[in-house]
Amino acid sequence: MKIAQISPLLESCPPRLYGGTERVVSYLTEELVRQGHDVTLFASGDSLTSARLVPFCETALRLDPRIKDPVPPHVVMLDRVRALADDFDVLHFHVDVLHYPLIRDFADKTVTTLHGRLDLPELKHVYSTFSHVPLVSISSDQRRPMPPVNWVGMVHHGLPTDLLPFNPWPKGDYLAFLGRVSPEKGPDRAIEIATRAGARLKMAAKIDRVDQDYWEAVVKPLVDAHPNVEFVGEINEREKAKFLGEAAALLFPIVWPEPFGIVMIEAMACGTPVIAFPAGSAPEVIDDGVSGWLVRDVAEAVSAVQRVESFGRAKARACFERRFTIGRVARDYVNIYRSLPGVRTATHRVRRATGWRAPVAPTVSVFGEGQRRLPVSAPALARLPARTHAAAVKD
Repeated sequence: MKIAQISPLLESCPPRLYGGTERVVSYLTEELVRQGHDVTLFASGDSLTSARLVPFCETALRLDPRIKDPVPPHVVMLDRVRALADDFDVLHFHVDVLHYPLIRDFADKTVTTLHGRLDLPELKHVYSTFSHVPLVSISSDQRRPMPPVNWVGMVHHGLPTDLLPFNPWPKGDYLAFLGRVSPEKGPDRAIEIATRAGARLKMAAKIDRVDQDYWEAVVKPLVDAHPNVEFVGEINEREKAKFLGEAAALLFPIVWPEPFGIVMIEAMACGTPVIAFPAGSAPEVIDDGVSGWLVRDVAEAVSAVQRVESFGRAKARACFERRFTIGRVARDYVNIYRSLPGVRTATHRVRRATGWRAPVAPTVSVFGEGQRRLPVSAPALARLPARTHAAAVKD
């Protein structure tokens, strides 16, 4: 398939430092290319990809001090995407809501993955207005506050299997906190948990401008007051492997409707158990007692820390390999792409224009995949045009 991936421009693909959405877009893009698809990535100019890159800014907007407003570069990018829409079988958007007015004419061959929180009151009117747009959630919990919309799938995130090595014998003797310094992520609660458990805590986190006051007023005084706490700051992908792999456990004491929380599966990949509050997607992601523990409060988290030493880290890695690989993610998305009305209609137009007939059962030619011959299932036959279905059955 010819697939367009439209990424936010705030970070590069993949990000140099923090950046969950762009990281997910990068992993998906590379895996789709690996699986044989023709992929074009619309992203920042400092992105690294094996796909065809169409850049719209020199560097990631967040790291460019000249950029004060990230919206105008996104508007320019989306105008170009619209102009090129006919070049693609499917267009996959990861840019929240900006593109909705621009895709009315071809929305039936698009997918929009919603990466953020959906409980904000201003979003309800947006999604009521654009209820026809095909949407994908990244967890089931993420959907709860939404009005009736056109959900076409739910796809949990995944990682390349070789990205973060499994570490069965960590030597770090510390608890880890990785993410953003913000009230909803719970850095203050992570400090309380570690302190009450008598454990060291390393915090690798970025501080956004919007959270600067929270850092200065709440978190920094706690870090300064507790000698068991070390604030590392933002780290890159290479540093993350050691940071998570050497940790005894990851603390994830969130108090907000976390849409997914990719750091949980990054920890699992290393074999590091996750101690998480059961908010948002956490109960979907964590297999309680297998890849970590779901705890209701600080006291239960402290109790879980005491069980870390006897935890079988191979169980966490096995859970990651079973549920959260990027290969599974790409296959899930390709199935969604092929189910879109605009994609199905385009396929039927090609069949009619070429006088396509089904070959001898039990195989059919699948256009767009080099005329590969694939087994025909009963549901697949039922979806074929009536003339073709009759010919296949007759043969």
